[in-house]
Amino acid sequence: MSDESKQILRSSQCARIIVCISEMFNVPLDKATDIFYSSETASMIEDGIADLHCRSDRYLAEEIWREYQESKNETGGD
Repeated sequence: MSDESKQILRSSQCARIIVCISEMFNVPLDKATDIFYSSETASMIEDGIADLHCRSDRYLAEEIWREYQESKNETGGD
């Protein structure tokens, strides 16, 4: 598989995860996008760490949401 093909698949997965976050946790798409791209999990997906690309979109959305909630609790922010 070419690097371009891998990038297209990764981009599609990111978009699906963002939609999952939005729908599962009732947040607007722009906020879901911010949550996704500010997560450590998104960085690990991009870097191909731990075969996260093999996990379901819902599972990854839940992990990213958990990470977001933990960071909110640590900073006391929104």
